[in-house]
Amino acid sequence: MSVAVWEVANRLGVVAGTPAELFSVLLAGPRRTVRLPLPPDHALVRALRPLGHLDLVLDEPPELPGPPPAGSVDLGDPAAVCAADPVRVTRAYEADPDPRGGLRPAWLRAGQSLLRDQDPADRALVLLAALDESADPRTAAALTRGAAGSPWTLARSSRRPCTALTAAPDGRPVVREDRVLAVACLPDGTQAALDERGRLRLPGGRAGRLADAVAATLASHPATALAAAGGSVLTGDRMGTVHAFSLTGLEQAALHSGRVTALTATATAPAAAPATATASGAAPSPAPAALTVYSGGTDGTVRAWRPGRPPGRSALARCPCPVVALHAAGPYLAVAWADGLAELRRLDTGGTAVFRPGPRIRAVAATADGTLVVGLDDAVLHLACRACRPRR
Repeated sequence: MSVAVWEVANRLGVVAGTPAELFSVLLAGPRRTVRLPLPPDHALVRALRPLGHLDLVLDEPPELPGPPPAGSVDLGDPAAVCAADPVRVTRAYEADPDPRGGLRPAWLRAGQSLLRDQDPADRALVLLAALDESADPRTAAALTRGAAGSPWTLARSSRRPCTALTAAPDGRPVVREDRVLAVACLPDGTQAALDERGRLRLPGGRAGRLADAVAATLASHPATALAAAGGSVLTGDRMGTVHAFSLTGLEQAALHSGRVTALTATATAPAAAPATATASGAAPSPAPAALTVYSGGTDGTVRAWRPGRPPGRSALARCPCPVVALHAAGPYLAVAWADGLAELRRLDTGGTAVFRPGPRIRAVAATADGTLVVGLDDAVLHLACRACRPRR
């Protein structure tokens, strides 16, 4: 049934690896009518029908691939499975429990991505990223060679859970494994987290006047997203508004239709100005950093906003599914979408490189040298983009 689940999930713009996961996603979503490319007697249709709030519309004739054509694929050959019909490979792996050097569990883990039409090099990269630590090193070596034509290089991966990502002041990715909605590093390096109730959590309970003020605000007005940059703390709410807290005050902008799901921000130091003394003779206060905020929402848009200015009307990016996570660093913006797509965007040139790991994406982060960090439920992937390095 894996092929049907992956096909339906791809068509609906969600991520699901099993029938149970698909049921959960559909039950949690707002949709009432679901169009399935399946015949009425399909096992997946029979399982979905008892879910009363779903109106199933079935496509006839069925659009899913039929039985695989005659012929066999060497399931232990990475090059062969990457070049073969993915439906045939999936059904062959489901019928044969042999791990094949780690290829079988990797394929079944990343199958929703592998089922999409793509080059063998891209499939090799997805499989390489999905390998577990028990895989045969020869399998990893063969997939690395096969992925040479992909726009990405898998720099490293680790099998660890990830719920949120950000970057420390030195640019090092910060991974959270506990149950939080978001994490942000304050200017002094303190990690502030947004818990599942939308409240700010600070190490030791306090982290300075600004953080304490934000925490007090969120205690009565929970947030749905969190970021920090340039001496400001940013939050989003369920009504689509982004709030920028600083020691000089609060600014806010209504940027989305529906809940804000992700925030990130970059700060640019102000241009140097001639030093002038104040009337008291004390040195003047430094000008605040220029802040650019990037927000994503359930409305499927990514928007940019500079506090102190009215928000622009056009979206930076748009997709027919919610934004899951955002992170900006240098000229790069990392975006994750609810359909399982991760993007690394060059803000200065408009170039974009994309990656679909297969499982759902929990978080993303970008580094200033063009590395995309992707956090999954059980892995953290570091992907170096070959085609989108900063200009020297």
